[in-house]
Amino acid sequence: MEISLEGWDIGAFDEIDWVPWGSGGNARAKVLGVADGFHIVLIEAEAGYKGDPHEHGNPELVYVVDGTVRTQGKELGRGDAYAAAAGSTHADFESESGVTYLWVSKI
Repeated sequence: MEISLEGWDIGAFDEIDWVPWGSGGNARAKVLGVADGFHIVLIEAEAGYKGDPHEHGNPELVYVVDGTVRTQGKELGRGDAYAAAAGSTHADFESESGVTYLWVSKI
């Protein structure tokens, strides 16, 4: 089989710029790849970060790389993850210490 990059979005981490994430001004993100409308994003949030309440228009997957975050009343740390279904609501997402996480969904 011949190797093909058709349909692939492979990014070199050091070549991708950080962009602001969320409305609080204390988080940044790197979009690592996009396929079929889904994005895989690395997010670094400073201590005190709070996500805005919202309803998920698409499934959302999060994997905590480092630090801790509280979501929906549950404390998650390094290696923890969650999956939220489309239509679910997100009313609680906060990191008192700072957190780095991978986020997969459609923007």
